[in-house]
Amino acid sequence: MLSETTQGARPARGDELELQIDSLAFGGAGVARRDGYVVFVRDAVPGDRVRAIVSKSKRAYAEARTVEVIEPSPERIAARAEHPGAPWQVLPYERQLEIKQAQVDDALRRLGKLTGYAIDPIVGGEQTWRYRNKLEYSFGADASGLLVCGFHVPGRWDEIVGVRDCLLASEAGNAAREEIVAWCRSSGLSAYDRRSGEGILRNLVVREGRRTGQLQVRLITSPTELDRGALIRASSADAVLWTQVDSPAEVTQGGITELLRGSDRLEEELGGMRFRISPEAFFQTNTEMAERLYGIAIELAELHGSERVYDLYCGIGTIALLVAPRAAGVWGLELVPEAIADAIANARVNEIENARFFAGDVRLALRELLGTAGRPDVVIVDPPRAGLSQKIVRRLIETSARRIVYVSCNPTTLAPNAAQLVAAGYKLTRVRPVDMFPQTPHIECVALLERGAGE
Repeated sequence: MLSETTQGARPARGDELELQIDSLAFGGAGVARRDGYVVFVRDAVPGDRVRAIVSKSKRAYAEARTVEVIEPSPERIAARAEHPGAPWQVLPYERQLEIKQAQVDDALRRLGKLTGYAIDPIVGGEQTWRYRNKLEYSFGADASGLLVCGFHVPGRWDEIVGVRDCLLASEAGNAAREEIVAWCRSSGLSAYDRRSGEGILRNLVVREGRRTGQLQVRLITSPTELDRGALIRASSADAVLWTQVDSPAEVTQGGITELLRGSDRLEEELGGMRFRISPEAFFQTNTEMAERLYGIAIELAELHGSERVYDLYCGIGTIALLVAPRAAGVWGLELVPEAIADAIANARVNEIENARFFAGDVRLALRELLGTAGRPDVVIVDPPRAGLSQKIVRRLIETSARRIVYVSCNPTTLAPNAAQLVAAGYKLTRVRPVDMFPQTPHIECVALLERGAGE
């Protein structure tokens, strides 16, 4: 039954609402308003009139999911992908870019109360489909009980949409997935059930060197016995790995990983350098656009060859090693020891001698790095989606770096971080959004903060 809320009232969980979508919120939900009350609606775009079921109701807003598009937006186009991994595919790509550009600007102004910066036009994706070099799939079963491998239905941990041709992956990556799925089916292996704790198959990670052509598959299961030889023969990938995880949660990190064939390091080329990536290491999932993103970061760093540079959250050393030929010295800091080991090895492979890498928590280790390396001229920081804690920002301020280049995958956390830096005497001078993930609501950007800029 359709619910008609009155002014000041809020809908209850389970209510059905007829809503007009006005805009898109950061994160991709459609925004509708009923007498001033905001409803965030999944699977809806501006201009849609939808019927939606409320899944969460709070004093200031509700969340709902679309069950019927009553009147589609004039902007809607036909979806190409048959899975939920590309929620913005129903919008023309130029419109996606417009929205992302506006959302970065809105986050900085509304959440950070920041003004006076230049925002460059967003850098669009070189490829809008088949651009990902890594995909993590989940195993499940369809209504008939057939084993499937694909993506979670949004908001559901227990329901998987199987994919046949993932349009975010290359043809080779899709073929690598299908080989493993076919073997799992023929072997009678079942998907892990988090409710009962029964079943074996959890996830499949397919990784590809876009420039090298290397393919790596990593099957993640509960602790069990597998026919290793049969699994090896089933796959044509360059490397086959098997990870056993003893945890009720769905995770692709941790556990015990066994290399069955090939090398456990995938090789990729970026910016004229070669990188070896360990199975659980972070590497940007869009190689071509990572090159653009890091190129922008280097451009904004304005290096002349004499600078001391810090690379915080350096991972396997990608940015640090690209920066090194342009600086006097680079110091990378990263929490994960395995990533630091990769960074040191990558420096050796690329014959970079002026980059040093240290394992440590930025919050605790930055002061020690200052004592060891001296004060930096430039700090490049590429934090996770949660951004920087206030304490880490204070540590960053203590470096007194002339220039901070902030590579952000979440403008809503960049904004308060940038505001804290501005309050300490920095000026946000320039921001450039970059679309690393076409067909999705995710946005990356690079921000430049300068001490004493304009004085």
